[in-house]
Amino acid sequence: MSRIGKLPVAIPAGVKVSLDGNKLTVQGPKGNLTQNLHERMTIAVETDQITVTRPTDDKQDSALHGLTRALINNMVVGVTAGFEKELQIKGVGYRAEISGKVLTLSLGFSHPVVYELPIGISVEVEKQTKLTVKGIDKQLVGSAAAKIRSFRKPEPYKGKGIKYADEHIVRKAGKAGK
Repeated sequence: MSRIGKLPVAIPAGVKVSLDGNKLTVQGPKGNLTQNLHERMTIAVETDQITVTRPTDDKQDSALHGLTRALINNMVVGVTAGFEKELQIKGVGYRAEISGKVLTLSLGFSHPVVYELPIGISVEVEKQTKLTVKGIDKQLVGSAAAKIRSFRKPEPYKGKGIKYADEHIVRKAGKAGK
């Protein structure tokens, strides 16, 4: 039995969950999310919880069991609390600024890097070197943060670039000299 999959997902107050075939819709105070779930999984929506069951103990069904439960839990958490990822920019002259839905990054290139934010994602810039990517869809928040980080990944010698706030950069010594 999947340790994650067998746990029920609690539905907090103010969240509406509707199931139409294998399409699950979750509505909450921050917005609504829709997800097509695998047809092999059986989803039972009760008044205060959602349970996921699998048809067999097959390896693929076991993997889908935990995945389906995690996707449903992320939807419920997203519409109630939301998700965020923090990024830090390190480097002389490296900075970020936001105007509307366009993020402009100065990362040491001859031109500024312009990134248009996807729908449902917002970015807060603090002190020009701290970014917070926020949204209700965990997958979209993670992919937007990874895309921003990919513009200038942190390098191992001085640590310059864009990194996650909880990421540790393994530093190299560089040249030894004479």
